[in-house]
Formats: sequence, C-alpha cells, structure tokens
Amino acid sequence: MLEQENPITIFEHSSLWVHKGEKRLTEIQLQALQAFHGEDGVPYYTLIHKGVRFTEYVGVLQVGHLTIEVLPKADKSEDKGKWRSVLIGMLKAVGVFDIQAPSTSDLRLKSNSVLDLYFTLFLQEVEYLLHRGLVKKYRKTDHNTTALKGSIKFAQHIQKNLVHQERFYVRHTTYDVQHQLHQILYKTLLLLKNINTNAALQSKVGSLLLNFPEQQDVKVTEATFEKITFNRKTESYRKALDIARLLLLNYHPDVSKGRNHVLALMFDMNLLWESFVYVSLRKGLQREKSGFIIQDQVHKYFWKPEHGSRSKIKPDIVINKSRPDCVVLDTKWKNLNGYNPSPDDLRQLYVYHEYYRAKKVALVYPGAAQSSRSGRYLCQDTGSLTDKECSIVSLPVTDNIDTWQKTIYKQIIQWLTLS
Repeated sequence: MLEQENPITIFEHSSLWVHKGEKRLTEIQLQALQAFHGEDGVPYYTLIHKGVRFTEYVGVLQVGHLTIEVLPKADKSEDKGKWRSVLIGMLKAVGVFDIQAPSTSDLRLKSNSVLDLYFTLFLQEVEYLLHRGLVKKYRKTDHNTTALKGSIKFAQHIQKNLVHQERFYVRHTTYDVQHQLHQILYKTLLLLKNINTNAALQSKVGSLLLNFPEQQDVKVTEATFEKITFNRKTESYRKALDIARLLLLNYHPDVSKGRNHVLALMFDMNLLWESFVYVSLRKGLQREKSGFIIQDQVHKYFWKPEHGSRSKIKPDIVINKSRPDCVVLDTKWKNLNGYNPSPDDLRQLYVYHEYYRAKKVALVYPGAAQSSRSGRYLCQDTGSLTDKECSIVSLPVTDNIDTWQKTIYKQIIQWLTLS
C-alpha cells in the first residue's frame, strides 16, 4: 500500500503549479505528469509553465502517492461535496457502476472519491464471486509424473527420463480454477495492493489475496479483454472484469524511477452530460408511457468526396426521427452565463434542422437556473427572420440525481410540446 498524501481536489479547467497556488505539485510529481503527457499528449490536461491545466475531463489521477481529484462544475457553487456527489450520481445513472454484487445497496465509503468507489466495487465483485464459488475450466497441462495419465510427449519424455524410467512426461487435461478470467482478477488485486491509499480498503485487499487462488502472471492488453466471451457460468464475472479492464489498461507504471506510477480514471464531461440527458429522457418517457420515440447518435451522411468514404453528421439526441414533429437536441457541458451560444454550435444546429427536417432544435446546457429561450435563423438573402428556430434550454444542477433526472425530463417535454 502506498503511503497516502493529502489528496488534491480541484474543478475542471483548473491549474496546478509547483511554485504557486494553495495546492501545489512537487517537482517529481510534475515530472511524472509531463512524462505521462509525452509528445503525443493526453486529453486530460495540457502542460503549462511549471504546471498543468486540466481540461473538460473529470475523475481521478493518481501520481505516485498523490491523488488528484478533478470535479465537474456548472455554476458558481464551490461545494466540492456537492460536485463529487453529482459526478458519482451521473456515472451511476448512465450505468458505469451497474454491478452484480448484492451488497451494492449497502455501499458505504469514507472518502466517496471516484477512485475509492471503483476499488470498493471491484473488491465487492470479487468477494461475491468467491462466495458463489469460482468457476472451473478445463486446461491442458504437461507434467513429469510417476503415473501414466493422458498422452506421452515422447520428445520430452526421452530428454528428461532417460535415467528415470519410472517417470512419464505426459500431457493431460486438468479441471481447476487456473484460467484467464482468474488471472486477470488476481493481477488486479495485486495492483490494488500496490496503489491503494485508503487504509479502510487495504485489509479487504489482503483478505481477498489470501482467499483467492494464486494465479500465473499474464500480460494484459485491450485485445485480451476483447477476446473474452461469456456464457451462463461466467456471466457473473462481467462487471468485475469491466472494472479490472478499466484499472489495468489505465495504469501507467513509471519504468524509469519506479515510484511515480500514474493511474488515470477520467471521463469526458461532454460525453457524460450527453449520456445523462439521454438516459434521463428515456427513463421519463418509459415511466410516462409517452408516444415519443427517442434515439441517440443517429447519423446521416452529408458529403461524399470523389474518392474515399462519406462524411456524416451525428446529433446527440433525436426525438421522433423522420416524423413531422422531429426534434433534435445537442448537449453542451458549459454554462453560458447569459451569453449567446457560440456561432459554431448555432451553425451545427442549423445543419441538423436542414438534414433531419426537424420541427425544432435545441442546445441543452447545465445552468444555475431553469430556463429556455429561443431565436430564429436569418434569411441569407434578406436578413429577415425565417421559420427555423433554435432554442437554448438551461437545466439547473442538483445533487439529488433522481430529482434532477425528473426535472430534466419535465422541462424538455414542456419545451418540446410548446407550439
């Protein structure tokens, strides 16, 4: 277990330096972040003079002993507890933390950080699998044994048993818990043992390592997880492996110094906000049994080069596609603070208006207060108002996720049904 330093909690688009600010990086931590950024860069932050500036990605970066928690923020509130609750609630709502363990409803975390939440959910999943009994699989094994079992491997038998004629080098089938799924879970448990900084979780990590059968070390890549197939017996492993995938593939060991490893669990707030609004609308439509049909990421082709593939447009949410009452929504995680949307965003909605033959289009933002206002596009020849309207819908943020989702549904439906 790493000795924990006081975590740094900041908001998206904030900066950290080594020479100024209330919370500062050490030179070694900055060097680790610079090395992780590399020449190609990472989307989570940019390098600035003696520091880093975070982008719209939120979540947790662990650098050596230091944990940096980056929270979303869509209004003037500086309440970190509120925004941490908002982030975790949004992640749960879109299904990131949808796990199988029956004890999920009793989940209690001392720090409530996203990183600790991931660790806790993984440990609960493994504990659940151990309680149910680990799945066994058949595997081929080669052994030099005194019993003739399986098929003799003649080349190895002659090589190894020339002076030991009582032995047989054989290949036979074994039915046990030594297989790839358990190797991945065991590797993740060992990773948690090394990088976890929460003392409350460390005893559980140690207990699971004692009870989990020791496994052979394996190299894990994206392809490893893509090749895994689940069946009736192994379906219960899916969520544990999903979290293992996230942890193992986002862990970047410091091979040069060996003490400033980086674990990045970061989420693009624009994509999270898009998914959250879509899930909230879908949930409301199912609850109210409305006649609206909602779809996300509905693409249309709009340009074809002489050679090569076509280009497509893809709005975030389409309601009643291909109907006269079609509506297109595009979500943006930013607070306008009373200003107009950017020309790029308005142009984008104009294209959606045309290509989807939409009755209405809207940009959906988070905000401090509930509001909706609209404007009309101008005729390119005369400059007069056209009948093409683009609205701005602002949705207030609350840390009561269920209430927030109901408010999102109610406000968008109210706007949608206005003539």
